[in-house]
Amino acid sequence: MDNNKLTNNSNRLINEKSPYLLQHAHNPVDWYPWGDEAIERAVKENKPIILSIGYSTCHWCHVMENESFIDHSIAKIMNDNFICIKVDREERPDLDRIYISAVTALTGSAGWPLNVFLTPKLKPFFGGTYFPAKSNFGIISWIDLLNRITSVWNDPVIHEDLVASADKITDILIKNLTYDKVFSANEKNKESYIDDAFKYYSSSFDKKYGGFGKAPKFPSPSTLKFLLAYYTYAKTIEEPAIAKRALDMVHYTLKAMARGGIYDQTGGGFHRYSTDERWHIPHFEKMLYDNAQLVDTYLEAYQMTTDKFFAKIAKETCDYILSDMTSPLGGFYSAEDADSYPGQISQYKDKNNKVEGAFYVWDKKELNEILGEDTAQIFSYHFGVMEEGNATHDPHGYFKKKNILYVKHSIDETARKYNLLPDKVEQILNDARYKLLKERANRERPHLDDKILTSWNGLMISAFSKAYKVLGSEKYLKAAKDAAGFIMSNLYDQITGKLYRRWREGERAVLGMGSDYAFFISGLIDLYESDSDKKYLETAVLLSEEYLRLFYDEKYAGFYMTSQEHDKNLIIRAKEDSDSVIPSHGSVAIKNLLRLSKITGRADFGEIAQKAIEAALSASTFHPALFPYMLAVICDMEIESAGS
Repeated sequence: MDNNKLTNNSNRLINEKSPYLLQHAHNPVDWYPWGDEAIERAVKENKPIILSIGYSTCHWCHVMENESFIDHSIAKIMNDNFICIKVDREERPDLDRIYISAVTALTGSAGWPLNVFLTPKLKPFFGGTYFPAKSNFGIISWIDLLNRITSVWNDPVIHEDLVASADKITDILIKNLTYDKVFSANEKNKESYIDDAFKYYSSSFDKKYGGFGKAPKFPSPSTLKFLLAYYTYAKTIEEPAIAKRALDMVHYTLKAMARGGIYDQTGGGFHRYSTDERWHIPHFEKMLYDNAQLVDTYLEAYQMTTDKFFAKIAKETCDYILSDMTSPLGGFYSAEDADSYPGQISQYKDKNNKVEGAFYVWDKKELNEILGEDTAQIFSYHFGVMEEGNATHDPHGYFKKKNILYVKHSIDETARKYNLLPDKVEQILNDARYKLLKERANRERPHLDDKILTSWNGLMISAFSKAYKVLGSEKYLKAAKDAAGFIMSNLYDQITGKLYRRWREGERAVLGMGSDYAFFISGLIDLYESDSDKKYLETAVLLSEEYLRLFYDEKYAGFYMTSQEHDKNLIIRAKEDSDSVIPSHGSVAIKNLLRLSKITGRADFGEIAQKAIEAALSASTFHPALFPYMLAVICDMEIESAGS
């Protein structure tokens, strides 16, 4: 290990590039990065491991650090009794997948920060998410938990039971995450599965506010993508009422999100999720993967409806990415934090003063001063601004007397209220937004996670390629080409054929995982279809061949997250089992292989895609809500089959 950077005020994380690990580099906790050094020490000293997983824009990760990991007395307990390892889940989704599944199995739920206790053989025996420094609301404190785990680990009788329990949990994980079994034939046809999925989403649709289920509400672009595909499919089989229902759900949800606080009404782009059912009060972090997928979804909705509102939101989101999330070298950054200082630049120095959403919210007096009272009155009516603040559904009380902008009254309603023409109102609001954006630039910005991930860049390359095709702006094509060029120059070794996952400050690291290959391949195919440069197609084919070699399970079908050579310390070589906030790489790979088969005539690609679909559909654990992206691909296949 390079100890050159180590000081009395830093730990081993000071030598890392991950923004998340660097945030913890000055904790008194003796943190290790994941690797042989920490694991070998745990074995040698027979100490349990604390594996703490999070990411740099995670609000509750910051809270737990500020409450516990900077506390010297708590750090001493951790250092004396445990080997402490920090992992950035965005760099290592493979580790996150394994251990979040373990905590879910143990407790019924999981999230971040993820804190898991492991044996020296890396097998999990206990875990949870956020633990407070002091017990409250029935949650054990972190210090009490540390003392209990220490006591149990050092008790000779209980210790054996604990190790046996870890072995059992690991066996369950292997069974659930590898799916190494021959799937039985299933008599249901593909049409039945996509119909079941449509019925499921219809039943969970929120007719009042849009979206699916109750709060918290996520944008769920894979679900919307399925419904858009099902709309076309239903039209193809001459079911106009069902088709209308599918499109109406998407239309209503996209409008509701774009008019809500989950959308940055001043600067464009979507926040991660809404804490309330109305899409009003967001968790304010902005993720590249959300915005990439939502650009694609809004553009597809625009193509199907010709509603210019959808094109406007897609354009504003693209422009936000170009302005705030694009490296001068061409790649796209990962995320912006939810928390920031509640004041102007350099006004605050203590990171404990950071507040959720401070960069984005406004009080009424402030708006009056910036806009002038007449404009502020029109602006406030349109965006629901109130003297006492409008975040009435704020569960944590973060936004007292503050306003989160959302479209409470339409342009037409605002025009009627103030006896103005709609075009005039739109001009007033646009001018006001420009002034607020300029004023907001004087505030301390949220932390930017500036690492560049191949997989998420692949999603954004796809989005910009599509934006160029639909909206016609050359700057979007240039953005896609620049990002693809950055990945091919910095994260793709053309001699070995290997793709890497992360780049930051000149360093590439972490062997590419299935999602890096699949999403980048998808971006290259989209870029080829927009630009017609064969180098993108040729690279997509080469990477697809490598992807199949590294990740495809030839015996049972399906796709592993990691290659066999990825990391000898993984206790499981896991497969993904769902399309979540990001689609599974297997679902994206299926679409890639079908597209490449059609473009190049490679029948083997199409055959592998079909086998993977059959394996997923015939699994005993299959549920239509788990695979909306893959079912969208099946819809497209059925449409093509009906038209041939």
